[in-house]
Amino acid sequence: MDNLIAGPCNRLIIYAKKIDAMVQFYSDYFGYQVFTKPDDRIIELRRNDGGMILMLHPAGKGQKEGQSLIKLVFDVSNVEAFRQKLIDDGIDIGPIHQADNYQFANFKDPSGNSVSISSRAFAPH
Repeated sequence: MDNLIAGPCNRLIIYAKKIDAMVQFYSDYFGYQVFTKPDDRIIELRRNDGGMILMLHPAGKGQKEGQSLIKLVFDVSNVEAFRQKLIDDGIDIGPIHQADNYQFANFKDPSGNSVSISSRAFAPH
């Protein structure tokens, strides 16, 4: 029965209408690089150090952007500094929230999907 156990979740499909803006956003701020295959509608965004692969898929006419009930959370050690960089670049980001031993701030990507930067991964346990 062990061979029926799935591996870890390593990919997330994001349906988007602004593919070029999405590529630029995730490349500029989160270090993703583009990987494509000929005749494939999906653009894969990968980081050299691993982590979740983001798969950008063109949204259909009936799909509304930013309607999912998920949030992408990116680990950053200094939320305040990273937030200020986003603000300096014209990204509309909410205030910094203080949680138990860590901080986070929320915003939207170019397609309206929820994104958060968080220092939770660096918080003492």
